[in-house]
Amino acid sequence: MFKSAIAIIEGTKAALMAIKANAMRSALTCLGIIIGVAAVITVVAVMQGFTKQINDQLADMAPDVTSIKPFTSIEQEMVGKNAKLTYTDFLTLKARVKEAETFTALMFTWRFSGGAEYGNKSHSSRVMGTEQDYQKAYRTFPELGRFIRAEDDEKRRRVAFIGPSIIEKLNLPENPVGEYIKLGGEWFRIIGVAEKQGSLLGFDQDDYINIPISTMSALEGANSSSNVQIMFRLKEGSDEELVLAKITRILRQLHKLKDDDENDFEFETAEKARANVDKFTGSATAITAGIVGISLIVGGIGVMNIMLVSVTERTRVIGTLKALGATPGFIMLQFLVEAVVLSLFGGLIGLAIGYGAATLISLSMPSMPDAYIPAWAVMLSFGFTSLIGIVFGLAPAIKAARLNPIDALRYE
Repeated sequence: MFKSAIAIIEGTKAALMAIKANAMRSALTCLGIIIGVAAVITVVAVMQGFTKQINDQLADMAPDVTSIKPFTSIEQEMVGKNAKLTYTDFLTLKARVKEAETFTALMFTWRFSGGAEYGNKSHSSRVMGTEQDYQKAYRTFPELGRFIRAEDDEKRRRVAFIGPSIIEKLNLPENPVGEYIKLGGEWFRIIGVAEKQGSLLGFDQDDYINIPISTMSALEGANSSSNVQIMFRLKEGSDEELVLAKITRILRQLHKLKDDDENDFEFETAEKARANVDKFTGSATAITAGIVGISLIVGGIGVMNIMLVSVTERTRVIGTLKALGATPGFIMLQFLVEAVVLSLFGGLIGLAIGYGAATLISLSMPSMPDAYIPAWAVMLSFGFTSLIGIVFGLAPAIKAARLNPIDALRYE
């Protein structure tokens, strides 16, 4: 144990002295590791920044809210079929599922996809039909004015709740509440402006317009282009499995599905959406980091090369140590530690460069999230660079340990 500690201390000293004495050579030796670690950290920092931002956004959505979305299998898509939920589905579920505390919905339709108009300005924005409980599910709060109320939906009022980006896009007054905009050829009065949410993956989350879902449905009429996404929150103490089974049974009856037909809808929660995001970004990070991490192998070869040179340069020193009683294990451990320190030196520089590069990328692109490096990435970087030092330092260490002390002392 004592000898091992001495070998580690001496190996560390020798490595630091070698780095100091041959700064340029050491830098070139570590270049592969520096580039590899920097590239991996840059990728991880950017991807994890995306993941963190998306998860923060999903956290704003109530975790106990379940969404019902249309689902079309690949087989159905190939034959030209496209599943959808309708306003009738929403109204039926809202009336029959008493176990739900709230039921709300989002409606999308081609009629309002042409954009919004104000004065001589026009802008193509997301126009969605919804109702008051949507505010509770997605925590959409007004900065100015108010959100859509139950009476707006009941009386099919032509009112609009807008995202803050619409003010700039349509050149609206600073406080546009009370102004009228044109949607799908119809005039709507602005009743409120939402709080700013910012962009996500380059997507402007504040570029949208909400109108009462009953108004959108009435104006859409029998047009088959409308599609609805339904959200609900269960009452406390309700059996989730039983409620989901009940909803499934109702929707299958409404859609006239046969016993052997698969569901043309699916359930999704905030946790499921977060898990899907983590799975996607995790896979993308692993694949990309694996590709750029190939340069670490090149860096490891460089470490092995410099350690072989170091063994040759210190042959007489090794002979002296062996003559004084140093064991082959002591010599091997010392050179292994030196290789690991050299690798960690490159890893540390690579970590700093990688984080700096990721930060520059985030700052240069306004839509990019802040760079974020989780603790596991830092530990993995140093763990991997240490492994490279051990693997590629093993051959030089074994060569040094096997030197004959007499031949080593005679070496010129």
